[in-house]
Amino acid sequence: MDGDLRNGDVAAAISSNSVQYEAREEAEEGCSLSDEDQMVYLVPFRWWKDAQDSSSTCLSQGIPYVATASSSYGGPLKLLNSFFNSDVAFNLKKEEGLLCNAKNGEVGVSSRDYALIPGGMWLQALKWHSELRNSEKETKGLPDLEDMSDVYPLQLRLSVIQETVALSVKISKKDNSCECFRRACKIFNMEMEPVRFWDFSRQTTLLLLNENNKYVEGAHKQTENELLLELQVYGLSDSIRIRGAKQDELGEYTNGFANGFSRTSSSNSLFSHGNSYESGTLGLMGLQNLGNTCFMNSALQCLVHTPKLVDYFLGDYRREINTANPLGMNGELASCFGDLLKKLWAPGATPLSPRTFKMKLAHFAPQFSGLNQHDSQEFLAFLLDGLHEDLNRVKHKPYFEAKDSDGHPDDEVADEYWRNHLARNNSVIVDVCQGQYRSTLVCPFCRKVSATFDPFMYLSLPLPSTSSRLMTLTVVSTEDNLSPSTYTVSVPKNGKLDDLTRSLRIACSLGDNETLLIAEVYNNCILRYLEEPTDALSLIRDADRLVAYRMPKDVGEAPLVVFMHQQIEEKCINGVPATNWRLFGVPLVVRKNLLTGTDIQEIYEKLLAPFVVPDEVGVKDKDGLESDKSEVAFESYGTCDSRFPQSASASGEAIVDVSHSGFCFYVTNEKGTDQGPEIVKDGMLNSIPLTGRCYVRVSWSPKNMKNYNLQNLSPLPVVSPRGFSNKRPEEFVSLYKCLEAFLKEEPLGPDDMWYCPVCKKHCQAAKKLDLWRLPEILVIHLKRFSFSRYFRSKLDTYVDFPIHDLDLSAYIARKDESISHQYMLYAISNHYGTLGSGHYTAFVRHDGNQWYDFDDSRVSPISEEKIKTSAAYVLFYRRVKKS
Repeated sequence: MDGDLRNGDVAAAISSNSVQYEAREEAEEGCSLSDEDQMVYLVPFRWWKDAQDSSSTCLSQGIPYVATASSSYGGPLKLLNSFFNSDVAFNLKKEEGLLCNAKNGEVGVSSRDYALIPGGMWLQALKWHSELRNSEKETKGLPDLEDMSDVYPLQLRLSVIQETVALSVKISKKDNSCECFRRACKIFNMEMEPVRFWDFSRQTTLLLLNENNKYVEGAHKQTENELLLELQVYGLSDSIRIRGAKQDELGEYTNGFANGFSRTSSSNSLFSHGNSYESGTLGLMGLQNLGNTCFMNSALQCLVHTPKLVDYFLGDYRREINTANPLGMNGELASCFGDLLKKLWAPGATPLSPRTFKMKLAHFAPQFSGLNQHDSQEFLAFLLDGLHEDLNRVKHKPYFEAKDSDGHPDDEVADEYWRNHLARNNSVIVDVCQGQYRSTLVCPFCRKVSATFDPFMYLSLPLPSTSSRLMTLTVVSTEDNLSPSTYTVSVPKNGKLDDLTRSLRIACSLGDNETLLIAEVYNNCILRYLEEPTDALSLIRDADRLVAYRMPKDVGEAPLVVFMHQQIEEKCINGVPATNWRLFGVPLVVRKNLLTGTDIQEIYEKLLAPFVVPDEVGVKDKDGLESDKSEVAFESYGTCDSRFPQSASASGEAIVDVSHSGFCFYVTNEKGTDQGPEIVKDGMLNSIPLTGRCYVRVSWSPKNMKNYNLQNLSPLPVVSPRGFSNKRPEEFVSLYKCLEAFLKEEPLGPDDMWYCPVCKKHCQAAKKLDLWRLPEILVIHLKRFSFSRYFRSKLDTYVDFPIHDLDLSAYIARKDESISHQYMLYAISNHYGTLGSGHYTAFVRHDGNQWYDFDDSRVSPISEEKIKTSAAYVLFYRRVKKS
């Protein structure tokens, strides 16, 4: 069986055939004959032929062979001899007259017809049969039978028969397990009828010899002219059934073998061999979480289940990789994504680790490196743009100047914009995912109309149901004898501080000569003042505590005096009683010109007037004797009452209270932590500034604590209590309302003004968006995350989105009855939890109308009634053709 090549006839014939084959491959774009596919599958020809389109010329590209028994294979005891001789031998002779096309119905009918196909073509056929079976199960109610088929390896030794255009094949028992060898004896049994092969993988020729008549890399050389080739056998076990085959033909496929065969392949295979797979589980493989990569897993699962992208990347997509595009990534991102998609669509249920893809992603997009959590929509936008640039069919981009509509019909202008866009951007991503919208600007002065038409990859829709926010504040009066009051007002969600002030002014019936000073209180001190009207309300968190001080409007340049209260706190440290001063209550403020300590005392007692406990007969002291309230003294520290600690001045000297009002006043800092000099009753306020802000710390005596009702000075309510919802439980927003909010006309902001060519000046033009051209795959991003300079927050609004019948006909400005504007939902990227500690999952429609929950490595079915949640973040729709 081994022989030397004594002339170049065989090599020349094979090389010539290879050149013709490659020429046919270049002419046929629909075939999946990629040189990158190292795996070769042996499958029933009829099974593979059923999955091919009748218009495809892939069927004509198979190299036909007829298997004939070799000299060592004959004899009445050939099966027994094959076991003892540890090999099965036969020859493959090329038959040019054996046609293979869709019109020839006889080809592939026999159960002894086989096909050699690369891994990509095998996955495509496997996916087609899976979808067909699911469709028949739904429409005809057929049971889900014969879905199981095992994949197992088979080692073949190939050599060229000298002076002939034929191959000698030997299957040795020493190269295969006993079970594999027994199956091979059944498959290649040539006693019953001839065995025919169609090679669509080119391995029978290109794997042996290249144009230079040398062994190519990847073929395992054993002897001078013998090569070892590994096949992956599929569809030739007990459970496989070929659609349309007769019952007597099925027996040839079963071969009498049982499933469950186990063997470890020695090749670098993408798939696990020896396991029984269910073809209905294609595409139901989870992705391992590599550390906060749920954002990536969620978006990937939605993308790898996008119908036309799956067919494209299971095919020969590598021929369209553009390595010369300076905006691309040398084709590496597309190649890595394609490999990942193929692995996810391979049979099996073991979760896949996307570590290689993650490393490639981090290489080209450092913002996604590390173990931080990211936004799945931002990742999706980067991935789609990167895939487009890697697969852009345009090698040299022409330059086009953007033109205004200038009164021309919108149809003409839009088509010109789209042609110019396709002249620079032409890829499968553009074909499937990109649409076009019209942007109209109208000058508020001359009414000049400017229309441009721009492409879009996805729609980012606002959530109008969250346009309002309920905020709770406490209003404290600084002039009138009014007790503090709490108000809850409704303000725009994305509004400014001026909106809050305006709502609060109406709620508390503020006079024309009054104003409000809003401040945040933390630890009984004023943390910050909210005085800039244009500050965003998003800077105020739900857990903040706000107070609004009601004060006169016209006070000139008077300083703002802030009073902070402190009282004695008794503690027990290691069994020893101890006391110290502690701040309490809400600071009180006043804007006045104060000259002496008496002014400080009088204004402070006036501020405390709303908190006085009514008592006509006076206050009783600890001995039961009545005394006038105004004469209650704050007992001196030290000798008078050793229970109270002595205060220390800035110089460190002890300060003894000699006040007759019950209060002691000290200059302090904004946090109340430093104690400056005492403010003497009749002394001048030299240490208090005449403008700006000054802070005074007031010490309360224990008796004074009884003379005032301090409940209103207790901790303030938070802006929005935890668990408090800003909307009624039954309130929700429809996806159509979100789309209307996105398309509504609105003026440009002051920082985004438009230059009117007629008025020759910048103006705040009115901007209006309209959908003009919709893509096959419509990606809708719900803007749940809001960002400001200091804070980020998430909107948990429930959006009611259509599942089967999203109709966008009413929102399309371009009227074209030939194009369907009906869409069906097929995937959702969900985000649960808060922005910093959330989790991403994906819901995907698969196997017809069955939905699955992809939670990293875990994949489980989910009913359609449960896919609508307030966690929906990115929606994926596919166009439904008109009936």
